Amino acid sequence: MTGIKDKVAIVTGGAASIGLAITEAFHAAGARVIVAARSREKGEQVAERLGATVIYEQVDITRDEDLSRLIARTLQSFGRLDFIVNNACSYLDQGRCSSRQDWLATLETNVVSGARLVELASRELAKNRGAVVNLSSISAYVGQSGRWTYPVSKAAILQLTRLQAMDYAREGIRVNSLIAGWTQSDPIAALSQGDWHKADRVAAEFHLLGRLARAQEIADGVLFLCSEQASFITGGELKVEGGYLAMGPEQAGQAIAKLTGGQASVL
Repeated sequence: MTGIKDKVAIVTGGAASIGLAITEAFHAAGARVIVAARSREKGEQVAERLGATVIYEQVDITRDEDLSRLIARTLQSFGRLDFIVNNACSYLDQGRCSSRQDWLATLETNVVSGARLVELASRELAKNRGAVVNLSSISAYVGQSGRWTYPVSKAAILQLTRLQAMDYAREGIRVNSLIAGWTQSDPIAALSQGDWHKADRVAAEFHLLGRLARAQEIADGVLFLCSEQASFITGGELKVEGGYLAMGPEQAGQAIAKLTGGQASVL
């Protein structure tokens, strides 16, 4: 992919899990990266390991003053800003029992902060006809029992992306969403107790390609949306979800065969 080398990207939540894979992918492609994250230990470790073209900035993305400081640090360090990847995410979700505080915390992190960061950085992004990628999820499209705040926030990201794409287009800024399926990540590791074979087996029932996504595959999608190959794509959604959303309630089976006793077609 072209148009990444020597550019500058901010990756929120870029010190761990999928965000770390995105940071590493930008670095490998020759970009300079500002890793925006709360965990100083993880952030500094990433910056030290990847070298001078990756800088860590401790940020609470729910605070506008921290976002302004993040942008200022980016310009001070690298002199420009080309890409923003809104990856940082709250997984706080107690379904129907979610408190008002749970709702507000989730929306602040997953939706409002991405909107504010892009607006605060829009003048700099416009100088370089930059690009924004908002990380969404298959949870934006389907009902999932026991989950409320996370799916709602991920659905809101899709609409935010359309609105950003519309209002920033005249400034030359492209904005797209990436729709991730189940992915090898910290949350899945916690749920499966680090058993990736088990996680792949469970995921196989819900993803046509029969496994979890690898974090690198999500990162590759992000880089594509930022690249020159995506120069005429804005307001769109790139689905990196292994066919999850192609399936309906019948999943990959043959429901008709259950009625016919084995015949898959009524014709």
